[in-house]
Amino acid sequence: MRYYIIAGEASGDLVGGNLIRAIHEQDTHANVRCWGGDKMETAGATLIKHYRELAFMGFVEVITHLRAIFRNIEFCKKDILAYKPDVLVLIDYPGFNLRIAEWAKKQNMRIAYYVSPQVWAWKEKRVEKIKRDVDKMLVILPFEVDFYKKWDYKVTYVGHPLVEVVREEKNNVPVISLSDKPVIALLPGSRAQEIKVKLPIMLRMVKYFPEYCFVIAQASAQPDSLYKEIIGEEPVLLVKDQTYNLLKQAKAGLITSGTATLETALFGVPQVVCYKGNAVSFWLATKLVSVKYISLVNLIMDKPVVTELIQGELTEANLKTALTRLLQDEAYKKELKQDYETLWHSLGDKHASVNAAKEIISLASGNV
Repeated sequence: MRYYIIAGEASGDLVGGNLIRAIHEQDTHANVRCWGGDKMETAGATLIKHYRELAFMGFVEVITHLRAIFRNIEFCKKDILAYKPDVLVLIDYPGFNLRIAEWAKKQNMRIAYYVSPQVWAWKEKRVEKIKRDVDKMLVILPFEVDFYKKWDYKVTYVGHPLVEVVREEKNNVPVISLSDKPVIALLPGSRAQEIKVKLPIMLRMVKYFPEYCFVIAQASAQPDSLYKEIIGEEPVLLVKDQTYNLLKQAKAGLITSGTATLETALFGVPQVVCYKGNAVSFWLATKLVSVKYISLVNLIMDKPVVTELIQGELTEANLKTALTRLLQDEAYKKELKQDYETLWHSLGDKHASVNAAKEIISLASGNV
């Protein structure tokens, strides 16, 4: 059967890559065409657009790139029509994918959505469009089942794909030592604009903790030059395609909000969550977003498990205080470890990619 899969960010590429492998295992004649990244292509899909051409973060940034976004949408529609998939699979990336879903439904296509848009955080009424346009919603957070139930929309919880990825990494991939010193991980994000804003603040910690080796996880889609310009003469390491190897040996992490906060927690690394964006975009977000926390860890646990330094709070002084606590407060580290264990078990032991592939194949076969 023919599968058309759309992911627009690095996290979606990771999820999509594992999904594509699971589809090929269950459907040996699968033909997959995708928008995504290197992981999806390596898993056996024909890559049409890389996510680095698609990822725009924040309200202002999206507005300034509207022409490019609309060009991509029109190109995508034409490519889908030419391909004639048995099922269209959308992975998160709601600003783009919900538009495609509305159009595809009018073309009488079968539509699966894997990794729900965060409609529980903002613009909740989007659920009405999802109910209308999406044949099968596959969610990865336990609380999303009850959220959608409020809207009389039955969804399927398949488990969180990161649990299986991290479990495999922990159990079967050896650690490659990065330094003789204890390591602090810096994950400044995958988009150039967020790296330019947050990495300089993170690097100010180097002078306060000379007994540690600070290691930056380079986003695979970003060039070395972007980081080297920011790093300057700072005595830090820059590693590419080694994020999990880095997290397996890190004593603490300074982590950009997003999927990386959950990955860091699943590896058991104490962390400070860092977010700083365009001032106008952030102001608009505060008016629209209705959640208490910015990190997935705190959202899932429904309490402030990890420290969040957001916008004006992300200062050199605050970051130093928070990092010192991670490294020196043994009682806090013990409590954090216990919360991380609870988080892991709350996400369950389901094999998300296998379960999602089974549901998508079933839909492609005509079983809604």
